[in-house]
Amino acid sequence: MKLVTFSDTRPARIGLVKGEGVIDLAKADPDLPRDMIGLMNEWPRARAIVERAASRDADATLKTVKLHAPVPRPSKALAIGLNYADHIAESGQKTPEQQIWFCKHQNAINGPFDPIQLPKVSMFLDYEAELVAVIGKRCKHVTKERASDVIFGYAAGNDVTVRDWQWKTPQWMLGKSFDTHAPFGPWIVTADEIGDPHTLGIRAYLNGEKKQDSNTKHLVFNVYDQIAHLSQAMTLEPGDIIFTGTPGGVGAAMKPPLFMKAGDVTRIEIDKIGAIEATITAEQ
Repeated sequence: MKLVTFSDTRPARIGLVKGEGVIDLAKADPDLPRDMIGLMNEWPRARAIVERAASRDADATLKTVKLHAPVPRPSKALAIGLNYADHIAESGQKTPEQQIWFCKHQNAINGPFDPIQLPKVSMFLDYEAELVAVIGKRCKHVTKERASDVIFGYAAGNDVTVRDWQWKTPQWMLGKSFDTHAPFGPWIVTADEIGDPHTLGIRAYLNGEKKQDSNTKHLVFNVYDQIAHLSQAMTLEPGDIIFTGTPGGVGAAMKPPLFMKAGDVTRIEIDKIGAIEATITAEQ
């Protein structure tokens, strides 16, 4: 299933993608939760209702609604650094022995097709194509073998980075958390449809030119490793999102470096999921 948070003339609510259309789950069953985290919390009951709703006609087309970030306000947005061998090599660093984690805060969450801000304080804006895992169950101390049980689904993400702010200090949080710099979507594809998340092609384009082209099989610490590690330190909650790492081909590593400017269009594609796309706009 592909699940979206969308709006039209009415406020944002959740829907089920059917072909090129959207089934409004509030119309399908008024007793269903109206937001994605609520749906995850009730998934054991709600899943059968959503599956039955798939037989309905679409209430709108994808072209006539606005798609929001599937989880508009996750309690945690976590991201791992240096997690593809080719990206490590282009960064000139050693393969980490431990997982390197940072946060992208709620202000950075952005819709899958919403503009991405070029901040006033920097011209060093970079893209990073990433698979995003969405937690579906409250959990702690999850083993690697059971990690797949707590994943609700997956989305495409762009770990947009302000490079000079990232490099100012050893802690990357500020350079990774500017407004609009965590777009993801365009929907959540439920984990059962993805199967093994470590076989997915992942690509980034800038103005139509392919810049990143890899596969999630090249993750140094795979998705299940990541969840097992994180859950030793913190309770993971439904709706928490995990940016799982970017492959080689980022702009900062090019010779000469290539950074995004106002008017550029960045696109992230992942097999079995789809694509997100945004225009870079100067911060007002």
